[in-house]
Amino acid sequence: MKKVFIDGKAGTTGLRIEERLSARDDIEIVTLPDELRKDPTAKKEVLNSVDVAFLCLPDQAAIESVSLIDNPNVCVIDTSTAHRTNPDWAYGFAELGSEFEEKIKNSKRIAVPGCHASGFIALVYPLVKAGVLPKDALLTAHSLTGYSGGGKKMIADYENDELDMLLNGPRQYALAQKHKHLPEMTKITGLENAPVFCPIVGSFYSGMEVTIPLFKSQLTNGATIDRVKEIYKNTYKGPIVSYNEANDEEGFLSSVRYEDYDSMSIEVYGNDDRIILVARYDNLGKGASGAAVECLNIVLGEPKTKTLVI
Repeated sequence: MKKVFIDGKAGTTGLRIEERLSARDDIEIVTLPDELRKDPTAKKEVLNSVDVAFLCLPDQAAIESVSLIDNPNVCVIDTSTAHRTNPDWAYGFAELGSEFEEKIKNSKRIAVPGCHASGFIALVYPLVKAGVLPKDALLTAHSLTGYSGGGKKMIADYENDELDMLLNGPRQYALAQKHKHLPEMTKITGLENAPVFCPIVGSFYSGMEVTIPLFKSQLTNGATIDRVKEIYKNTYKGPIVSYNEANDEEGFLSSVRYEDYDSMSIEVYGNDDRIILVARYDNLGKGASGAAVECLNIVLGEPKTKTLVI
């Protein structure tokens, strides 16, 4: 039985990881008493005693927790932004290719992708790799997310009995174009330019929809909408990430379609002149906790979908 510690289990990501693992008979979840959660000596001891440590912490706290680990056998799965562009860490999106999955499988340091970044990278990386989207492409991306992605304060704001009127409508943010997911979105896809990124938070708990619009003129090598679909069909065959044809809801796309699931749907709409690339999933599922548990399953040699909701 493998021992697992969730550092920061009181947050939304940690709670869902614990939920996914709690029924497993191959996992023992090691805990610290509440009064010792921030005690560096106690934390160091438990971090070095387990097989796998999930870090569900702010960036600086995640870096500090990693610095406490001197046992080379401890595998760290970090859900923060801190290590996602570090080449010494595996990037935890196995569906991008065998090289990604093998690095996860053989690494002791794994960075879980960001929620917004997961959809953007899933859509862009295969097209760049196939040579139909140039590395110098200038892209725009919109991402509609549930408020749980904003953490405890935002959740409290939205679930307040005296809800601010302005929270009833979708709200765009990261207006200065300095969102913390932009570095990994650029680096992992191989793009030379960060996209114009427009994240929007809605008044629903969880769910995510990332959309990238393209003109045909942005594609190279004579690629068409059918070629784009073919690339996705060959890349994402499930069970966690899959390409789905005509997956709309009577002409609409709901951002909560995959709420509470750990899967991701890749979709393409539009025509030969104007194309819409879409990724739909749960920001706490494949966008966070589900992706983290999938990485654990790969490390342990278990089926990737074990205890995930697909």
